[in-house]
Amino acid sequence: MAKIYSTKPFLLLLYGYPGAGKTYFARQFCENVHAAHLQSDRIRSELFTKALFDKQENAIVNQLMNYMSEEFLSAGLSVVYDVNAARSGQRRVLADMAARCHAQTLVVWFQMDPDTAFDRSIGRDRRRSDDKYAAEWDRTTYETLTERMQNPTRNENYVVVSGKHLFPTQQSAVLSKLRSLGIVSTDDSSSRVVKPGMVNLIPNNAGRVNLSRRNIFIR
Repeated sequence: MAKIYSTKPFLLLLYGYPGAGKTYFARQFCENVHAAHLQSDRIRSELFTKALFDKQENAIVNQLMNYMSEEFLSAGLSVVYDVNAARSGQRRVLADMAARCHAQTLVVWFQMDPDTAFDRSIGRDRRRSDDKYAAEWDRTTYETLTERMQNPTRNENYVVVSGKHLFPTQQSAVLSKLRSLGIVSTDDSSSRVVKPGMVNLIPNNAGRVNLSRRNIFIR
């Protein structure tokens, strides 16, 4: 099957409850589409021996995610930004960054009832690659997060998928939207596509970062 590549770079943002299947989708999507999968939970795990999810740690992870996204988009490579883009201001900043790189932004909205998503989030199997780096939730923290989420609006490019649907159905909906925007097609040649490799991006003021874990491979 021919790989799918973009006629121009795009930034795919993921929106939905924890447990709705965002990372599962992102990993499989990047196996079929030439794009960098930037997974915040994995980056956090690579940088910190024990994640605290505090303000300083979050700032470092966000800085790396944004920096790598801009570098890849500037090089003409699409990015799947695998973190819950829960706030409209956050999505606006990322869309502005993509625009500076002449890239198109699309939000994928994973819809699922919160109870099912929560049950999934607490029932993760850490032996699975998609669950290995995910945060652990309790009901109070989970509800606090979901109450602060801001749904995409008609001023944003977004596509809705069901978190309960199988991946092929989800991918079909996303690709249909990307094609309608005129930014992806299929071809059996990938020679023109920039491919990511080893990234070494730890800032000098990285705080608690374990520098022995500074090489992050983004596929």
